Amino acid sequence: MFKKSIALFLMLLLLSPLANVQVIKAEDRKWQDEMIYFLMVDRFNNGDTSNDFQVNMKDPYAYHGGDFQGIIEKLDYLKDMGFTAIWLTPIFDNSEKGYHGYWIQDFYNTEEHFGTMDEFKELVEEAHKRDIKIIVDFVVNHVSPTHPWVQNPEKQEWFHEKKPILGDTPEQLENGWLYELPDLAQENPEVKKYLIDAAKWWIEETDIDGFRLDTVKHVPQSFWTEFTKEVKSVKDDFYLIGEVWSKDPQFIASYQETGIDGFVDYPLFDHLRNAFANYDQSLEWLFVQWDRNKSLYEDPYLNGNFIDNHDNPRFTQDIVQNHLFPGTRWKLPLTYLYTAPGIPIIYYGTEIAMNGGNDPDNRQMMRFRADPALIEYITELSEIRSQFPSLRRGDMELLFEEDGMAVYKRMYEDEITVVAINNTSETKTALIDVSDLQADQELHGLLNGEIVRSNDNRQFNITLDRETSEIYMLSEEKGLNIPFITVLGVVYLGFIGFVLYVWRKGKRRKAS
Repeated sequence: MFKKSIALFLMLLLLSPLANVQVIKAEDRKWQDEMIYFLMVDRFNNGDTSNDFQVNMKDPYAYHGGDFQGIIEKLDYLKDMGFTAIWLTPIFDNSEKGYHGYWIQDFYNTEEHFGTMDEFKELVEEAHKRDIKIIVDFVVNHVSPTHPWVQNPEKQEWFHEKKPILGDTPEQLENGWLYELPDLAQENPEVKKYLIDAAKWWIEETDIDGFRLDTVKHVPQSFWTEFTKEVKSVKDDFYLIGEVWSKDPQFIASYQETGIDGFVDYPLFDHLRNAFANYDQSLEWLFVQWDRNKSLYEDPYLNGNFIDNHDNPRFTQDIVQNHLFPGTRWKLPLTYLYTAPGIPIIYYGTEIAMNGGNDPDNRQMMRFRADPALIEYITELSEIRSQFPSLRRGDMELLFEEDGMAVYKRMYEDEITVVAINNTSETKTALIDVSDLQADQELHGLLNGEIVRSNDNRQFNITLDRETSEIYMLSEEKGLNIPFITVLGVVYLGFIGFVLYVWRKGKRRKAS
């Protein structure tokens, strides 16, 4: 990975001023510039064995030992891969076997298996030292069945009547008990005040940077409108990303009126899984989805793009079931996630192609010993995305799609990048007309280093091997790059000289 990073740096250096490469400054960062690593606290890394009571690694529904200290110990690991934000599952005090964090017992305390409040503050502080933001999962729809409020006669009006969700009307979605969990009545002024006060307290007390809002569609929009206003008054640029589990983008987008910044893009998730689980699948729907998002959202760049999470079987299982190699297949959707509009969200274990079926099999303890190929690839994608504003802030236009071979461009101010993904079982070629890019320009590959120039027919001939990708920088055509060739020549001559020196030295030793 170090060699590839140096090569990318040299390419950008030697191509300047051909390319207008803009390295983002910390103070200029927007949320659409972030790259989020999503982890389940209990299943990531055990850094403090003193809080390992009732831990049972053999029970998939029990606590496994992950904690705040374990995350602190891996912050450099995450930063080295290029992640700029971490999304944590709920950290609040939970009931027995509430390892996932969604069965809250106390909104004002940390889960003792994870660590103390001071340890969580240390995690936030250490993350901020590394320019990494912290997003915490916040649940307002329900509490644990063993929460003290549930049996308190004075709190009965804090909950809706116990009944299942039998339909998809607002009345059913907002008042029914999800998974038989006591459903909070947010329309009750006391409940509303308590939840909003708790959310503001966590921001003030710990300096976190955002909330992922759980089960958004199960809570009235009127509550979210007041919640977002109050929460955003505490800290500038505080980010709210909501989970509206639906395949209907129009339904999801209806919640943006509440002030929630962005949403995890479930419709795109479905298209990604369908497209990349096997080769020779069309990628066209990925771009149809972007066109829809542009028409539906005020700022679609604030949505989160993902292909794996804690509620669905891991993408690796799809790959294995199709008898394909995960290390190869994973690179294709990762390329899309890092080069498409929106914030890439990478579920823990993706970097080692962790496998897993339905919950809780998709929540196994993280393993840190693995083939580094995917880690290196994610790191490389992060570096490229950070270097080029067009990949973070630019519009997207599909230039070519045929049976799974797609070429698209990203445009921001005077910068253009081009991405090619060959999701097929054979080598494919895409012919891109010069008029779709710019005249007297050439494409410089950032992953593999290939240079593509227009031919006599004024077309760019982009050819990729099966199941591979490339990201190109469009820059002024200069013919032979003499400085680059000179540097390469010096490097190779130096290497040959070193080999000859070692050979001669060895020969003299034998002669003596």
